[in-house]
Amino acid sequence: MGRPTRHRLGGRRVSEQTFLLPDLGEGLTEAQITEWKVNVGDTVAVDQVIVDVETAKAVVALPVPFAGIVVALHGDAGSTLTVGAPVITVASQHQPAASGNVLIGYGTGEPHRRRRRASTARPAAAPAVKVISPAVRKLARDNGIEVSRLSPTGACGIITRADVDRTLGARASAPPDEQRIPITGLRKAIAEKLSISRREIPDVTIWVDVDATALVDAKNAIAKATKHEVSLPSLLARFAIAGLREFPELNSSVDTGRSEIVRYHHVNLGIAVQTSRGLLVPVIEGADTLDTVALSDAVSQTVRGARDGKLPPSRLSRGTFTLNNYGVFGVDGSTPISNHPEVAILGVGRIVDRAWVVDGEVACAR
Repeated sequence: MGRPTRHRLGGRRVSEQTFLLPDLGEGLTEAQITEWKVNVGDTVAVDQVIVDVETAKAVVALPVPFAGIVVALHGDAGSTLTVGAPVITVASQHQPAASGNVLIGYGTGEPHRRRRRASTARPAAAPAVKVISPAVRKLARDNGIEVSRLSPTGACGIITRADVDRTLGARASAPPDEQRIPITGLRKAIAEKLSISRREIPDVTIWVDVDATALVDAKNAIAKATKHEVSLPSLLARFAIAGLREFPELNSSVDTGRSEIVRYHHVNLGIAVQTSRGLLVPVIEGADTLDTVALSDAVSQTVRGARDGKLPPSRLSRGTFTLNNYGVFGVDGSTPISNHPEVAILGVGRIVDRAWVVDGEVACAR
C-alpha cells in the first residue's frame, strides 16, 4: 500500500506513508495523471479521492488508503506513472488506520508487517519535482508543460517561472501552423487496437437499405404498452442478438496464436460510443439474457457511463460482437472497423424520410 517512514518532529512521533500506484487490473501497467484533487499541505481522510488517472481503458479515481497531511505529490498533470511508482506521500502523528477500499494488488486485511515487507520489493521512490510556487505550477499545467522535464535554475534545484517561460518562448519560435499532441493513455490504446484490426482483418462490407417505418412504429407501440420509453439503438441491439442466434458464426473471435475460431454461446454486446476522449466500446455482458425494456435501460446506462468517463476498465473488454450507430453523425452508411479480435460488426446509418417503392408505387418511408 505504501512505504512507511518515521521520525520525530518537535518531540512528536511523525509517520509518513507513500501511496504507490496500485495494479488497476486488465493487464494495465501505467496510468497518466489527469487531475489532482488535493495540494501539498491539504489534510486528507482515509479513502478520500486524491487524483484522477487515465489508463488505456478508462479514467480511474484513486482514493488514498490513509489519513494525514499531504507532504508530496509525485507527478504533475500529464505525467505518466507505472504500477508501483509513488503517487502521494502523507504524514500523520499516529499510525494510519487501514483503508476499507480494496484496490487490486493491495489487500486491506493483511498485517502491517507483511505489507511493509512486501513494499520493500518495489522500486525506490523517485524524488518529487521541486516547484514551490503554485503560480508556476499552474502556468506549467495550463500550457501542457511537464515540469519533471524542465531543467531547474533556482536555488536547491527549484523550478522557477523563468524555467517555464523559457519553454514557452521556445514554443513561440515554432511554426504557428503546427501543433503536436502526444498520443497517450486511452487514445494510444484505441489507435493501437484499430491499427491491429486494419492490419489483420480484411474489409468485407455489405450495405442494405431498409424501410424502418415498422421499426419506429414498434418503438412507439412498446412505449405505449409498457409505459416505458425504449430507444431505437436498443431495438437494433435486440435485432442484432436475434441475428446472432440464427448465424452464431458471427458471434465469434479469432485466436491467431492458436489458429482457432472461438465461437461463443453468450452475447456480450459492445456498443461503440464516441466520447471526448475518443471512441470507446463498452460491453453489456449477457445481453442475450435481457428483455427489450431491460436491454434499453442497459444501452442507455452504458452510453451515458462511457461519455461521463465513469465505467470501470472491466466494462471495456470481453465483447463478442459490436453495434456501431454512426447515424448520429448524420450519415447513411460507412465502413466500420471490426473490434479486434471479433469477426463481425453491425453499423447502422441515419433514419430519414425518403421515397420508397411499396407494392409497385412510390411512397414515403423512413
